[in-house]
Amino acid sequence: MTFDRIAVLGGGAWGTALAMTCARAGRAVMLWEHDAKNAEQLANKRESLFLPGARIDDNIAVVRDLAEAARAEAILLVVPAQAMRTVVKTLAPLVAARTPLVACAKGIERGTQKFMSDIIAECAPAALPAILSGPSFAIDVARGLPTAVTLAVGDETMAAALAQALGSAAFRPYHSTDVRGVEIGGAAKNVLAIAAGIVAGRKLGASAAAALTTRGFAELVRFGRAYGAKPETMMGLSGLGDLLLTCSTPQSRNFSFGVALAQGEKPSEKLAEGAYTAPVLLEMARAQNVDMPISAAIAAVLAHEMNVDQAIESLLTRPIRAE
Repeated sequence: MTFDRIAVLGGGAWGTALAMTCARAGRAVMLWEHDAKNAEQLANKRESLFLPGARIDDNIAVVRDLAEAARAEAILLVVPAQAMRTVVKTLAPLVAARTPLVACAKGIERGTQKFMSDIIAECAPAALPAILSGPSFAIDVARGLPTAVTLAVGDETMAAALAQALGSAAFRPYHSTDVRGVEIGGAAKNVLAIAAGIVAGRKLGASAAAALTTRGFAELVRFGRAYGAKPETMMGLSGLGDLLLTCSTPQSRNFSFGVALAQGEKPSEKLAEGAYTAPVLLEMARAQNVDMPISAAIAAVLAHEMNVDQAIESLLTRPIRAE
């Protein structure tokens, strides 16, 4: 299993960056983009509308035919979490059995409470679900800056082979079999990043930011334990690592979303996956009696059940308890 031919579905910032890193790893890469305008930009100017200034390699084939992309030996699904089901359903009849479908979205489907690997297993049962997640910004990966992520597949041999295929000197995918744990880290951290952005937007200080991130991580660990994640996964790149990155910089769309909320703006939820994930995460936490006060406060703000000041007060007036 060498995975010499890789398809990337989605020509946005992250999909473009992943196509570039796969090409650097020596793979034959097809980049499929459904949006005609962006596909034309990728094909003719060799640049995504969503990642200006990052030129894609000439040997990356930009394709519009999904059947052509489906003939790859591994497929990276770089589409929004809420669009994953539609894309996988369309792709399913076209892929060969045991083809790895690697979800590169970080979220939980609204309405079904399904993780991305669940959607792949349900809609493309002959394929092999996988997940790629970790502390990574598209522009850093596109520029070839050092980045480490986690790639999880239930089959350990397959996980190692895929990681080897995608890896290069600057892009290091550590492999794992804990698919659920990797998914949980990627989904939950987006909600917590909104909270971190609110802390920054209200200028509550570095001490508050550190406390928020630490207590947020405790929520992530509790949720992960309840849903079968391995502790080492929560402590790894896709858990703690991704949380630290996304809670610390305006480069994170979820962090920036939180800053905008704190400053009284009404940012578009389309820009922050955490806005979609928050209510689902809270439903799932309550179903397992998992205490997630920070996530609950963010869900309440997004549902207009609290304003930002009330959410902050609700957290600061909680009873003092043992850590």
